[in-house]
Amino acid sequence: MPDEIDRILIVALMEDSRLSLKALAGLSGLSSPSVAERLRRLEERGILTGYTVNVDPKAFGYMLQAIVRVRPLPGQMRAIERHIQSIPEFTECDKVTGEDCFVARLSVRSMEQLDAILDKLSDRAETNTSIVKASPVKRRLPPLSIVRS
Repeated sequence: MPDEIDRILIVALMEDSRLSLKALAGLSGLSSPSVAERLRRLEERGILTGYTVNVDPKAFGYMLQAIVRVRPLPGQMRAIERHIQSIPEFTECDKVTGEDCFVARLSVRSMEQLDAILDKLSDRAETNTSIVKASPVKRRLPPLSIVRS
């Protein structure tokens, strides 16, 4: 279970994954080598799974984002899952309960591209698509409070 210092390091890295060991040491009250060791242990335990940058898709011409709910036709679940995985414009996909089996996020350059991608799924699934107008809450972690036993 991560402790309070681990939480401080994780929250700081979520805000800026490029923080130096020296900066993390200053925030946590540890030495730089101690921070490096903590991060290594968090990685080994699978708590920290990667470091990333955020890129605005619009900078590369992806002007539209859509949320697509996908309901595979009978017997097509695995084929649809593989198909979604093979289309790079699908930037996220969750397998969910309920009538739809997948909820996916799609980045496209135009409505024509959206139609072309959805047409690739139409012989194996029903789709319901919503265009994203804004994202008032970006992907984030839930509160990282430490649970005491």
